[in-house]
Amino acid sequence: MENKIRSFYDLNVYQSTYNASIAVLTRIVPKLPREEQFDLINQLRRSAKAVPRLIAEGYSKRHQKKGFQGLLDDAMQESNETIVSLSHVKNIYNVEPGLCIELIDIYDKASRQLYKLSVAWSNFKESRLTKPKTNYDT
Repeated sequence: MENKIRSFYDLNVYQSTYNASIAVLTRIVPKLPREEQFDLINQLRRSAKAVPRLIAEGYSKRHQKKGFQGLLDDAMQESNETIVSLSHVKNIYNVEPGLCIELIDIYDKASRQLYKLSVAWSNFKESRLTKPKTNYDT
C-alpha cells in the first residue's frame, strides 16, 4: 500500500536529495582544497542545496502546471550540475571516491525521478481537466 503524499517531505526524491546534500556539505566540501573556494566548492554547495529546495518550492506550486514544471526542470538542472561537480571532485582531487560514486548515483536517480514526476504530474493534471462527457454535458 502506498503512503499518501501530504507534503514535500513525503516525496522520496526530496528525502534522498536532502540527505545527499547533507553528505556533500559535511563530508565532501570540507576536504576540498582552499583554491577551489570560489569555484568548485561554491558551485557544489549551491547546487546540492538547491535540489531539495526547488522540490519543496515546486510542491507548493503544484496547482500551477507551469510553475511546478519549471521548478522541477530547475531541480533536474541543479541535480545534473551536482553530478558534474562530484565527478570533478572524484576525478581531479580523489576526495572520498566511493562516497562520490554513491552520491552521483543518488543524484542521477533523482534527475530521472524528477523527470518522471514532471511527466506524471502533467498527465495527471491534464486527465483531471479533460473529464469524459456525460449525457448531461452539451
